[in-house]
This record gives sequence, C-alpha cells and structure tokens, in this order.
Amino acid sequence: MRIRRAALVAAVLTGVVVAPAQAAPAAHIRLDQIGFGTAEAKHAYVLGGAANTRFTVVDSSGRTVLTGRTGASTGSWSDRFPAVHPIDFSAVKTAGTYRIKVGSATSTPFRIDSPARLFQPVANSTVEFFQAQRDGASVIPGRLNRKPAHLTDRDAMVYEEPVFKGEGGDEIAAPLQPTGVKVDVEGGWFDAGDFVKFTHASSYSTASMLLALRNKHNDALYEEAKFGLKWLDKAWDEKTGVLYAQVGIGTGSEEFGFVGDHDVWRLPEADDKLDVKPGDSQYYIKYRPVFRANKPGEKISPNLVGRVAGSFALAAQIESRRNPRLACQYLEKAASLFALAKTSDVGELVTAFPHAYYPESSWADDMEFGATQLALAAKALNDRRYGEFARAAAHWAKEFFATADPDTLNVYNISALGHADLAPLLKRGVPGAEVTEAQVVGDIKRQLQQGASAAQSSPFRTAANVETWDVGSRTFGFITTAALYQRLTGSREYQTFGTQQRGFALGTNAWGTSLIVGVGAKFPECPHHQAANLSGSSSGGSKVLVGAVINGPNDASLFTDLGEMPPGSVDCTKPYTKEFDSAKSVFADDLRSWPSSEPAIDFTATGVLGFSLIASS
Repeated sequence: MRIRRAALVAAVLTGVVVAPAQAAPAAHIRLDQIGFGTAEAKHAYVLGGAANTRFTVVDSSGRTVLTGRTGASTGSWSDRFPAVHPIDFSAVKTAGTYRIKVGSATSTPFRIDSPARLFQPVANSTVEFFQAQRDGASVIPGRLNRKPAHLTDRDAMVYEEPVFKGEGGDEIAAPLQPTGVKVDVEGGWFDAGDFVKFTHASSYSTASMLLALRNKHNDALYEEAKFGLKWLDKAWDEKTGVLYAQVGIGTGSEEFGFVGDHDVWRLPEADDKLDVKPGDSQYYIKYRPVFRANKPGEKISPNLVGRVAGSFALAAQIESRRNPRLACQYLEKAASLFALAKTSDVGELVTAFPHAYYPESSWADDMEFGATQLALAAKALNDRRYGEFARAAAHWAKEFFATADPDTLNVYNISALGHADLAPLLKRGVPGAEVTEAQVVGDIKRQLQQGASAAQSSPFRTAANVETWDVGSRTFGFITTAALYQRLTGSREYQTFGTQQRGFALGTNAWGTSLIVGVGAKFPECPHHQAANLSGSSSGGSKVLVGAVINGPNDASLFTDLGEMPPGSVDCTKPYTKEFDSAKSVFADDLRSWPSSEPAIDFTATGVLGFSLIASS
C-alpha cells in the first residue's frame, strides 16, 4: 500500500515514518441462496462489519421493503473476520425476489415463496445426481454424457474377505482369494467420486428415497428408487442366504501386483475396454471383485440387515396399492433377510472393505428401522406378522436407547428415521412394547436439542462441527430430523433451527457457497469426481454435477499439502475460498481436495429426503 504524499512529506520532516493502518476487510453477507418460506424465520449474517449497522432489504425493482440494524456479534470466525453479525428480516413475508444491502455489501438475490416452489426443485436436483451415479447398462446420459459401464459385473467373481493391515487399517496384507462363485451385480450406484459400490451406502440411499417417495410421489424419484431396489435385490441372494456387501476394491497393492479403483483416474466405461488377464496390474479394474457380508449359512451383520430389509419393506408399503403381488414379494424378501441378523457376538460391523472407509459401530438403530418398516408393510398388506414386527421394532428401540449413542442422523445412525415411523405405531398401541411413544419422540427431540445447543456456539448457528468430517452429511441430517419432528408432533419448536441448518447448506457459511453442486448462486465447481472431471467442458473439465452434495469444510490440517492433480485428470481449482478459511476449518473448491469436495450418495440421499419433506410442509 502506498503512503499518501502529504503523509510522506510530514514523515520526512519529523524523521518518523508511520506505517499505514491495516484496512478492515470488506463485509460479506451470507444467507440461504435459494430463499425462505413466507412464514419462516429469516436470518442472514454479515461476515465482518460492525454491530448496529443499518441494513436494507430491497425487492427486484430496487424498492426498500425493510430497514433495520445488524445485531451483536454471534462470535468470531477467524483472525481476519473476528465478528459475525446477524440480520433478522423475518418481517418480510411477501413473495418475491430480494437482496440485502449493508454499506457497500450486497447479498446474492434470494426468493421468498412457498416451500414447495423453492425447495422441490432442489429435491429434484439431488435425484439428478443419482442418475449421474448409475452404473451398468441402464445409465442415463444426462449432462455428463454417461455411457454404459462395468458390464463385466454381470459375471463377477466372489472373493473371500480381503485382509488388511497398517496404521489406517487400509493396507492390503494378502493376495485376494477367489471363492469360485460368480454372481450378477451389474447396475447400482457408484458410491462417491470413484466407481466402487457398497450395499451399506446404497441401502441407506434407497431407503431415504423410498421414504421421500412415500411422502409424495414423483416419477423421477420413483424410477431412481426402483433402480436402487433392483441392485439390492441382486445383492441379497435369498437362495443361498448370502448378502453381498461390495463390488470393486478401492485399495491396490504394489506388493501383490494390482491397482485399486482409487489408483486410476478414468471414465468408468474405459474399464470394460481393458485388455487384461489374471495377474495384470489392472485386472481388478475390469474384472471387479465382489465381497460377501457373510458366508452361506452364517448370520449377517445387523446394520446391513436392518437397512436392506427396511428398503424392501418400504417398497412393499409403496407398492401395496399399486401392485399388491409385487408388494408381497418385497415383504418376504425383507422378512427372510431380517431373520438372519446377527444380534449376538456381533463384532466388527460389515460396511466396506476396508472397514475404515465407513467405520460404523451402531446397529440397533438399523434393526429398529428394519422392524418398523416390516411392521408398516405387514399392516398395509394385512399380514398377520404385524404385531411381531412392531414388538421387535420397540425392542430394538430400547436396545438403541441403552447404547446412549450421541450421534445424529447420517449414514452411521438412522435412529431418527426409525423413531419417526415407530412413534405413530406406539401411539395406536403395540401390546408388549418395551418402549413408549413419549420415549421415542423424546429421543428425536434429544438429537435436535443436541444440535441446537451446539449451534449456539457457532457464529453462523451451524450445528455440525466444521472442523471435522461429514459436516454436509450431518447438516442435512439435522435438516431432515427437524422436518420429521415437526411433521410428527405438529410442534414448530425446532423449525428455526432447521431453517438455520438449511441456510448453512445453501450458503450461510463463511465461504458463501452452497454445498450442493448446481444449486444456488455459488456452488462447488471442482468436485472430486472422475466422471464429471473427464466429461469435457470449457471450465476445468468439470461439467455441472447437478445435485451432488459434498462434504464441505473440514479439518484444516487435511489441506496443508493437496499434492498434484491426479494423473490423467483435467486441472480444476477455484482459489477464492482461502480468504474465508479459518485456522481450524478449510473449504477447498479443488479437484484434489477429496476431504472437502468429494460428493457421495449417502450425503445426497439425506438431501433427497430432507428437501422433499420441506417442499411438502
């Protein structure tokens, strides 16, 4: 910065040069970039600036519709931005498009309208992401010009459970051992930015879609849910009693001469074109190994049983009027699988190989969810097992309470989904139930209150911890849980809390970015996603992967050295984010930053359900 000439002359005359004062950073307005329901509480936040500063809300013609003053600081975000000031503009209730102005800062435009008009398009976008994640023959070309891929999965070899070692538990310790059994596991969804498929995340995603579909029919959602069910039906082999848990292996081994899915950056359809034979380094890229959750005759990890059986039972509920025969088939699939749950001497749960990829330890919630959906399916089909399933659901709810698990809704803990459907059953009466409706509803409230209490220490009133993993996932979990609670109880006690969490996901954060690709005025442009990166585009090789929910901000220590771009990728980075990082939390819109920018189906599935519920509120 140059010193003004007059000041320089004075300094020369006195012999003292005074350094110019550091200019205060410009203020930035952060808010939900999609908007607010007419009757909702409406809050924005000013990053920087000062308290008691005048703000104005202007409509699309520039007319001022509200004036007010910014509130006292809600806390410090970073050394650069030591204060964040709230703006309450809940008084604006007329539908329209608006902006907020504070000094020289102007917000992105946002709308005030009905929740259906605002958020059904967001729900539709999240479904589009699943269309982009399809594997197999029945792909939807879409924006990424997707092509059929991994057709070799139709005749895939089953391998024994891989052996891992190392500090992170993800280092291959022995060669893969084929069982001699081959199965058809073609189809399904890629889990994230890579091409591995997991029953763990796929069943959670399918169940979330079916819950949204049960709430309100949508043709695209129905087709996508059926796609997920079709693959789960392949993963569950009723004849042998085997549940397949994974297709593909992410981790390769230099010692044993093969690369894993995460070692090769390519389009998925390239895998089928490889000319390889056993022993070649890329053999498992084309001929992908399949791993079981159990051997024939053995019990099955209860977390997988609960969510897969729950998905089939949800399908039975939805089809009970449309196609009763099909509904009965789904119910039987669910019941046969549920009966094989391993509920004693459980040991390490089966999620992924290695387990470190999805380190889940909670399973009573999955069993509660599965039993609850079985009870509802039996009720819809007038099946005599209704009481049996309902009592089982209550039992597993009691077992879940006993764990005192502090987690909230995300892929590792689905108790809120089970509770929300179990409570009405208990209200109607379940003879022999081991829990009460009040206990079940109270546990949903506990989860919300836990989030609301955590949010009070955040300058943006964010419940999820922005200094660790799964911020996006848990944020969408709170959004969904708040919507479920309001629908279940009629209480609006946590409506504002839910709106604040939705705001964080859609732009009310330090970086002013939505966590959903293609949604909002500013969104991630460089997701860690191979198909999107290589699909061809004029902006960094990444077409818009609409609807993908990314992890979001994360522990700053994970970003000290992002390294080089993956070999074979198209460079993509948007360095605007650094100004808004804190010492402990970083968001990097960068292809290399998978801890921040990689999307996943479980993140997005919670968004499908949450925004579907909001849109129909």
